[in-house]
Amino acid sequence: MPGGPVHEDELVVVSHLSPRAPGQSDEVYLGHLLVEPRRHAAGLADLTDEEAGHVGRWSSAAARALRDVAGAEHVYAAVIGDQVPHLHVHLLPRYPGTPRQYWWTRVDEWPEAPRGGEEAAGQLVERLRAGL
Repeated sequence: MPGGPVHEDELVVVSHLSPRAPGQSDEVYLGHLLVEPRRHAAGLADLTDEEAGHVGRWSSAAARALRDVAGAEHVYAAVIGDQVPHLHVHLLPRYPGTPRQYWWTRVDEWPEAPRGGEEAAGQLVERLRAGL
């Protein structure tokens, strides 16, 4: 995880997508965060009530940090679960100036989208952590 976790507690970990993750290149979309339970849970329906509370609370807090610290104008949230059978809530910021045709599922495809390697992601993680 670049820069270590944005947040971690006994039930959840919030981290930045790593350039080393399967299917990634040397650079990732800056601000792409993952909120996941520590215990294996395949999807939202598999969480305990306590885990669901932590996942929700930290998804909201991380989205606020993306807005307030990283300057996102909107934060998308998605649970996909097709490649890895473990719950990951993906938080994808949309930054000012992103053309409408790149909103939602294509936000990270915009040619001018902020991208960076582990160092840039790690620096953003430090700023987000401080902003929580």
